[in-house]
Amino acid sequence: MSKTERPLVLTYSYDLGQIKSGFQRDPEVISADKSVCQKDDDIERAPVDGTVTSDPNLDLGLGPNIASDRTLNRGAESLSQEKFIYNVSDSPPIYLSLFFGLQQALLSLSGSLSVSLLVADVVCAEDDEEFKTWLLSSSLFVNGVTTILMTFFGVRLPLFLGPAPDYVIPLLAMAAIAKDRCDLKQYITTNVTAADITTMKRDVILETTRQLQGSLILAGVIQTVIGMTGFVGVILRFMGPVTIVPAIFLIGIYLMKATAKFAKVNWGISFMTFAISIILSLYLKNFKPPFPTWSKKKKFHITRYPFHQVFAILIAIFIGWVFCAILTEAGVFPDNKNATSYLSRTDARSDIIATASWFYFPYPGQFGPISFSVSVFVGFMIATFTAILDSIGDYYACASMCRVPPPKAHAVNRGIIIEGLCSAIAGTLGCGHATTTYGGNIGAIGITKVASRQVFLVCGVIYILFGVIGKISAVFICIPYPVLGGALITMYGMFTGVVLSNLKAVDLDSTRNLAIIGTSIFTGMMVPYWVETFPNELASGNKDGDEILKILLGNPILFGGVLACFLDNTIPGTKEERGITTWQNAENSEMGYVEGYDIYDPIIPKRFLKSRVMKYLPFMPNPEEELLPLTLSGE
Repeated sequence: MSKTERPLVLTYSYDLGQIKSGFQRDPEVISADKSVCQKDDDIERAPVDGTVTSDPNLDLGLGPNIASDRTLNRGAESLSQEKFIYNVSDSPPIYLSLFFGLQQALLSLSGSLSVSLLVADVVCAEDDEEFKTWLLSSSLFVNGVTTILMTFFGVRLPLFLGPAPDYVIPLLAMAAIAKDRCDLKQYITTNVTAADITTMKRDVILETTRQLQGSLILAGVIQTVIGMTGFVGVILRFMGPVTIVPAIFLIGIYLMKATAKFAKVNWGISFMTFAISIILSLYLKNFKPPFPTWSKKKKFHITRYPFHQVFAILIAIFIGWVFCAILTEAGVFPDNKNATSYLSRTDARSDIIATASWFYFPYPGQFGPISFSVSVFVGFMIATFTAILDSIGDYYACASMCRVPPPKAHAVNRGIIIEGLCSAIAGTLGCGHATTTYGGNIGAIGITKVASRQVFLVCGVIYILFGVIGKISAVFICIPYPVLGGALITMYGMFTGVVLSNLKAVDLDSTRNLAIIGTSIFTGMMVPYWVETFPNELASGNKDGDEILKILLGNPILFGGVLACFLDNTIPGTKEERGITTWQNAENSEMGYVEGYDIYDPIIPKRFLKSRVMKYLPFMPNPEEELLPLTLSGE
């Protein structure tokens, strides 16, 4: 890269989350064409005209990590001119922290709900509303704990951590192959009562969940070790966009099957929900409705703020929910539980609200003794590597958004440590998924102009309360299936599209790159299809070995991602051609920063930071290191 070129930094991407993979030039998420947001005493005054944002993810609040390259190509000069109300180290008044924290919590709620419900389906809990409530409560609780730990002990940037959809793929692959895993006919006899059947099904659910727990704990521990040893830099030398894009793209494609399960209940309502979110976020992106505001300086006055963009998915879910309630009261939906559209009714599962306890406290081993599955563990490890690279992208995107220097290697390593630790915590509580950063919340920082870590502390506390108050999870579980399906179409559809935009770092005129990407995606879809459609053709004589091999080959991330990595590292190609140079370049010295590298210092006494021992710990700042940022790979 020439000295006159604009530096390159990671873009973020998701989330259900965040796609966090990719670097590009001159990051800026909020592009105000004719004016910029101005600071009022307590409330941001949004621009009266101009485009607030052209990023669909920021408009939609899509959760796990989605960004559009059109939003990140503005000059660094205009970014440095924008005024933030509160910077990373600032502490807003408590009432404003509560407001902004609640907003950040609501933005990521749909992503958390969708991943939790997908896990419930995989463990045979599709009809067990009580278990779904426990699972969601545990997930929301972990969201809060992980967000607080990441903000104050991890990379120390204002980041939200929620359920990682990457880890759902191996579970869906397992469910697609073992189609009879939830079938209780083999246990049913003529003397079995309905109560016995319910007990047996709960036993199957708990046993499957416990297998996920042990596998997730071990994967989390390994991720923690990767962060503690600084092994992230080694990974970045071998895994670039040509490897990651096919793997993450296959995630979006594979989630299509899970989304169809919700949408097929009523396609009309699903597409209505999808259309509402698209209209609010894209068609009306230039419309900023008036909003009554009070401040010390101007007292009561009217400002304009794009709430319909920030909360597009939540608004769409609410409207779809109300519409289903009207149709339910009008008798449009059948009351036969075996009918396809029965789950469109708002009262189909409403009894869970009455039966759910007011308070539910997740604890380790709540679902029984933790067990382990080799095949699930291997799938989780593949997801771990993609999640690590995704998260690194979010770290840099968040730093760029907050106008602070890009995180140094020790901060990135600490972030990976916290994510691994929190994934292990999620495993002990039985969540069935790991945690990762959500790009949609980073986008909200640009819109609200509030980058304070204190806001994300409040957000974490709110999620802990969501998890502890059982009635809240029960209400979320009652969302009609087609409404949830419509929201997933928007979220995962955007997820899939944005993944491809990250190929801008790669030379797409290269036959080498096109062959690797195309072949990896094609075989990553073909082999799992073969395993699912003809499972009996894979027979080596070892039944246990065959089952493990089926689950591994049925995981599109494993087959497509490993193939892409192998081809990308064995077929000759320059680093520029492969996009590796762009991904490794974390320097952005031309930005106008409002805070320094000290925001990444861990919360320990200063005298310990000056100790010579620190230079031997990859997750602590080296007292002998220069302030100039280096690439994570050490080059």
